[in-house]
Amino acid sequence: MPQLPSSAIISAVGLTCKAFLNSGLCSITVNNLPILSDALRSDRRHTGQGLVTVSNHLSTLDDPLAWGLLPFENFTNSHTIRWVLGASDIMFTNPLFSAFFRKGQVIETFRGNGIWQPALDEAIEKLNQGHWLHMFGEGKVHRPAVYPQTDGIAYLPRFKWGVGRIIMETNVSPLIIPMWLTGFDKLMPEYRPFPYKYLPKMGIQLGVTFGDPIPPEEIVVALNAALRRQKRSSSPPGVADNSIRPPTRSGWMEDAIVQAGVEREGAEQLAQMDKIRSEVTAIIQRAVEELGRKVSGNTLGRPLPRQTGESGDRPVH
Repeated sequence: MPQLPSSAIISAVGLTCKAFLNSGLCSITVNNLPILSDALRSDRRHTGQGLVTVSNHLSTLDDPLAWGLLPFENFTNSHTIRWVLGASDIMFTNPLFSAFFRKGQVIETFRGNGIWQPALDEAIEKLNQGHWLHMFGEGKVHRPAVYPQTDGIAYLPRFKWGVGRIIMETNVSPLIIPMWLTGFDKLMPEYRPFPYKYLPKMGIQLGVTFGDPIPPEEIVVALNAALRRQKRSSSPPGVADNSIRPPTRSGWMEDAIVQAGVEREGAEQLAQMDKIRSEVTAIIQRAVEELGRKVSGNTLGRPLPRQTGESGDRPVH
């Protein structure tokens, strides 16, 4: 495994996923794929602008199966396939799996180690190099049946604050594309007895929808609004985690943070930066939820309707 090129593993996995999506065992509806395709071809990636996609997380099949919708040439270039954060206790459980997933562009992440662990530093560096990073903001699988609801409106569980840290600390504002997945939780449901739980169910309709990119200006405006609310509040903001925090790196948002009057040092600065990371994460979560409601309704549980045409239900070539 160590001597096997990363491109060989990525190509093999990509072909397997494409073959499954074209096998007739399931159908897939893809909406707005040109949004991602145009982002992957953008010249700005060669000057240090990273690409971030963020989606809901329905099953362990979401990644890599969803990327089977990409053209095959994407799998021959590490720059046109995603990097993703992967849980150490699930994916890196032995030397063989560890080598496989690392060469498959998965960054080993340790649950419970907070937002200052080396995995997030590596993710930031990948974006600074113009790579594509995919994130599941919830940090683990959540199915529509367990989404919290308020007055009949479903919400995704709170996104992890590491999302905000990664986006804030890149050198150049990344292009951020929300995504919404449907049906992947029904493909191989875990509640079935052995051996059926390891066999895909036939006839499942999968859906992948790409939303419009989130403008960086929207993040800056929300940052200023959050700080104004904080200054009016008599209670201190929450703290992201209890891990040891290094000196804060502001990245592309540094000018906006300075103009907003954030303290440059001390406990007050740390508290304000925690608030900003929380607000940036919330902006990303709201974008994913809004896309989800357009696709799946207020309960976030309706499957993506079948469509026809360029971006609709079709073979994945």
